[in-house]
This record gives sequence, C-alpha cells and structure tokens, in this order.
Amino acid sequence: MMARTIDRRRFLAGSAAWLGAGGIGLMGCARHDPGRYTTEDQAALARQQREERAASGQGPFGRRVYAGYRGLAELPWFELDDAGRLVLIDESVPAAIDFHTHLGFSLLFEPHLDLSAPTERVRHFLDCDASTPGCALDLDVYVNANFSDEALGDLSWATLTQGLWGNDFVRTHTIPNLLAEMDRTGVERAILLPIVFDLPFGDRVEQTWLAGVEATKAHERLSVGTSVHLEQEDRVECLERAAARGARVVKMHPTVQAFYPDDPRAMEIYAAAERLGLVIFFHGGRAGVEPEGRQRYALPRHYEAAFSTFPDLPFAIGHGGARDGAAMLELALRHDNVWLGIHGQSVTHLDEMIRRTDGERLLFGTDWPWYHLAASLAKVLIVTEDPARHPVRDAILRDNAEHLLARKPNDPTRSEAGRA
Repeated sequence: MMARTIDRRRFLAGSAAWLGAGGIGLMGCARHDPGRYTTEDQAALARQQREERAASGQGPFGRRVYAGYRGLAELPWFELDDAGRLVLIDESVPAAIDFHTHLGFSLLFEPHLDLSAPTERVRHFLDCDASTPGCALDLDVYVNANFSDEALGDLSWATLTQGLWGNDFVRTHTIPNLLAEMDRTGVERAILLPIVFDLPFGDRVEQTWLAGVEATKAHERLSVGTSVHLEQEDRVECLERAAARGARVVKMHPTVQAFYPDDPRAMEIYAAAERLGLVIFFHGGRAGVEPEGRQRYALPRHYEAAFSTFPDLPFAIGHGGARDGAAMLELALRHDNVWLGIHGQSVTHLDEMIRRTDGERLLFGTDWPWYHLAASLAKVLIVTEDPARHPVRDAILRDNAEHLLARKPNDPTRSEAGRA
C-alpha cells in the first residue's frame, strides 16, 4: 500500500543520502575526486552511447531487432511453447554455465520473500515482455539501450523498494522460477552472486540465498558465491568462512559499494582470495544507468593495479566492461588473469571480443533476473553460428567456466591463451 501512495521522485530524492551511505548504490553521492574522473571520461560515455546507437545494424550481423524476449523465437534455435514461453530447441547447443545470476533479496526492513515459491511469470527488472508485442529488443546495442527513460526509472524504483517493503518484481525472482527458465534455455548450472551493502541491519543476502538453495535442494544446479565490503573489519575472515563452506566466487561492485578497485583495502581482499583459491567477480565499467557520482569507480584504468599486482588471481569482469567494453578488452589482452563476462554486449562487440581472444577467457552470463536468460544466449548463438566457431561457442557457454572453477587454492597456473 505504501508504494502506491508515496511520490516516487520525492521519496528517491529524500532517500538518496541515507541509502547511498549504506551502499545500495542506485542513489547517493561520491566524494569529489576530479583527478580520477574527468570531463573527458564523462564525454566518452556519452559519445559511446551516441555512436553505438548510430552503428546499430551496420555490423557483420546486420539488423537484429526482435519484439521482446519472446520475439527471439524468430531465431532458428528457439520457439514458443504452448504457454507462450521461449524455449531452446537446438539440442546441439551445449548445456551452459551461467556465471552471473542473482535471486531476489530483502534489505533493511526485510520484507518476507519466499525464494521457494514459483509464480506464473517472471517479471524481469528490465522486462521486455511486459507488453504485447514486447519492446523493440536490439541485440546490436548494449542491452540497457533498449529501455526507455521511464523503464529505467521504474528499475531504480523496483530495486530500491524490494529492500524496503518488497514489490511484485522481486517476488518472482525465486529459485523455482530461475530453474524453470534455465530448463527452458539449456542452462545447466548457475553461479549466484550476492552482494554486501554494509547496512546496519538486514544485510544477509548471502545467508538467505544459501538457506533458499538448501530448502529447495538445488545444490547441484545453483552455487552461491560470496561478497565482502571494504568497510567490514572482518572482511578476510568472511572470505575464509565462505571458502570453507565451498564458495568459489567473490562479488565486488565498485559502483554499488562505492570503492575504487585499486583501494589498498581491496588489495587485502585480493591477497586473501588468491590464497584461498577464489575468483574475484567485478562489476566492470559504466552501464550508464548508475548515478553519475558512482560512475567514477568503475573506469577500466582503476582496475589495472589489481590485475598487475595479483597476476595469479583470476578476475572476472561482469558485462565485459559494460559501455567501457573496448577499454576493458584491451586490459584483458594485456593481463592473462582477466576473464570477461559477455552479458550485455552487442553482437558486434561480442564478435570483436571473440576475434581478439579466440574465445579464450570469455564467460557466459545473463544477470538474471534483470534480463531473460535468452537475451545473452541468443547473442552467443548468432555470433558463433558459423560451424567454424562452434568450438568457441562451447568455450563461452561452458568450457571456460569449468576451467576457471577448477582452479585450486594456491594454484599459480595461468592460461597463456588469449594474448593479443
């Protein structure tokens, strides 16, 4: 009831400082640091957005616009089932490992969220199937470019209110719903990436997800990672406990958690992760939807000290660097401990990533429940349609993740493949 009567703009503005200080990151300001974020950095982001939109459909795969996620049934690998749900039908596509997923979560007031409850339909945060026909889904732009300012504003509201009193979106972000969508799209396993917000109470996302996976007996298909915050005094001990219970991946989010990846406190976390045989999974680059005051933290150049200081520690970069994907690709080519998630990138840039790396150190990820799993899968299938690229398809969808997850504690082995 509260969500219906309160004015969104007034509430978001009034909550900004409080929630930003806690780290939720959709709001809030950052300290002014002009040496680390310049007017040219700001201009480069605006330029990328303009140029990508203008170039859409001009690349090697032509125009790739579909009527929502359901519209992907036009592609030869998919069809709609009797209930109108998108289904992968090509049995030659390897069973995928999704390295970048989430579940619903509750924060602060901790509204009840039943992670074991199925619902008739998933309401993705950026829901391209909310109408009939669906939104115009262009696979040749960074995924967020497909959504209107109104839809992105609704995203901010939905991600905020899920932690205060819940909403109709987050109540569909459950384990049965994720597993059902995985079944329909050929995803065998998924890594769930929680995040620590450093809130005074109600900050138990990891523990809640672990309990949910336990209750639904989904261990074989869902693996819960871990997360730490630089403000935690026991951050190293938290990593040790997570590693002991079997966590393999540490989620760190510079724009949400408001830190530079080369912060000395972060270096302490990387050293512990290296010792414990963990993988650091960063949100990488600017998506263009976060507050401008938080964008400074995610510039690719702020990650390089971590990569070079810990050459034996694998770093996975979510979204492939988002709208800073070109610069992040260059970093990955210089540092063979850097793995790039492919979620969100256009088919043209994904093709560039494959050409420059031969498909090495590229990881399939979907960022569910922000988007439908097939939004990422379709791009991989399009870009690897040529039979000569089928080994690359296998590598991206499965083999690379298996190799990365097989890493052992104190194992200095690093792949030399993928260098420019």
